Amino acid sequence: MKKKKENKMIDSKKFSEEAYRHLRWFHLTEKSTNLTADSKYVFVVDKKANKVEIKKAVEKIFGVNVIKVNVINLPPKPKRLGRSQGYKKGIKKAIVALKEGEKIDI
Repeated sequence: MKKKKENKMIDSKKFSEEAYRHLRWFHLTEKSTNLTADSKYVFVVDKKANKVEIKKAVEKIFGVNVIKVNVINLPPKPKRLGRSQGYKKGIKKAIVALKEGEKIDI
């Protein structure tokens, strides 16, 4: 019986680690801070994460109810410095709408 309890603890720990893999950081801009008044928060997320995984991760980490998730893929931008050319890394953003009255402390 002890082995079953240990396995459950490992599984719950694994899920929380996966939740942190999907969310990278808060995307803090003037527009995103204005969205917090409407209980919407902007995160930079993993490129491979989908809406369902993002929703579960936010609910698990912050303990809030998520109503809706919108995802934005920003492509890499070409950048140049002198003759050398390269690309700025593209990111994936998620706008997460919470239940009315709930908020996340940033």
